[in-house]
Amino acid sequence: MNTQATTSPQFYLTAPAPCPYLPGEMERKVFTHLVGPRATEMNDLLTQGGFRRSQNIAYRPACESCRACVSVRILAKEFKPNRTMRKVEAANADLVSTAYPAQPSTEQFSLFRRYLDHRHQQGGMSDMSALDFAIMVEDTHVRTKVIEYRRRPEEGQDGPGQLVAVALSDIMSDGLSMVYSFFDPDMERRSLGTFMVLDHVRRANEMGLPHVYLGYWVNGSRKMGYKVRFLPQEHLMSQGWTRYQQDAGE
Repeated sequence: MNTQATTSPQFYLTAPAPCPYLPGEMERKVFTHLVGPRATEMNDLLTQGGFRRSQNIAYRPACESCRACVSVRILAKEFKPNRTMRKVEAANADLVSTAYPAQPSTEQFSLFRRYLDHRHQQGGMSDMSALDFAIMVEDTHVRTKVIEYRRRPEEGQDGPGQLVAVALSDIMSDGLSMVYSFFDPDMERRSLGTFMVLDHVRRANEMGLPHVYLGYWVNGSRKMGYKVRFLPQEHLMSQGWTRYQQDAGE
């Protein structure tokens, strides 16, 4: 029996399942494990090739009859917030973002559960426990950070300010990849999802990284529509990463 470890990733294909984004469609995914000393290098290469990370798994759609999922990355150096985004930045000027090692906390999980219960009651993550959350954060073999967004403590207040949003993000050789984010569902007027993307663009520029990877934009899915608002950006097409030209009707 050959016991020599392979240096090349082994890829697998999932069985068909209902698509969570487009009614009536079936999805399949190709995936591999991100483990071992080359995990960071492989995560970079696979993300640049259209994969996403979930814990120690890298996956991408491999659907038989649909190509609606498109990998998106913001061109951070060229990005300029529009008027609406500048208003979001102003509305959240009282927030402070801090990056930490990928370690979960009870406070984070409490906010995570409130977010799921309010916005994703029927989703695949709806029954996640504290242990599931801890695994989601900690089960990484790549450079991962937890970024907390808190209100600035009021004068005389002991301890940190209120936690209002959290992002789990990978640091890659050419950018930041937003793996998952969540926020206080009672603060919708703050547009915290948009604010976290804007903060990642700022961080990427400060780190000298050219891209912010947003995962998949699904044409026809309303909840994914926000991703094409951050311009300029590139989409991964059959010919490679291509500058996105927004249609007038979008």
